[in-house]
Amino acid sequence: MKKSILSGLMIAVLVVSCTKSTTKTEEVQNPDGSVTTTTTTVSETGMGVDSAKINKTKEDVNAKVDEAGNKIDEAAQKAKDKIDATADKTKADLHKAGQDIKAEANKVGKDAKDAAAKGASKVEDAAKKLKEDLSK
Repeated sequence: MKKSILSGLMIAVLVVSCTKSTTKTEEVQNPDGSVTTTTTTVSETGMGVDSAKINKTKEDVNAKVDEAGNKIDEAAQKAKDKIDATADKTKADLHKAGQDIKAEANKVGKDAKDAAAKGASKVEDAAKKLKEDLSK
């Protein structure tokens, strides 16, 4: 689509700018012996121009449009590749962060279990000691 638009624009500029002018000079002798000179200029636009030149220019325009289109496509592909690489790296970083959080949560959970077990053991020991003291 972009190539068609650019081609149409270039051809329109070419046709508008191409003008062929032809000048004709006529001399007419009057009955009294004087000479009258008439100059006529005919301007033709578009179709009066050599079609070979138009075709060559059209081919040149198409080649330049194709080249510009290819450059645009290459730039778009490079941008897409960079975006994909960034997305992949971000995904990997998020996965690693999730694994780190999970490992830390497991460590905290284990530490909490150990602390609860120690606390329960101390409570049991204190209860036994109190029972023994009350028995005496």
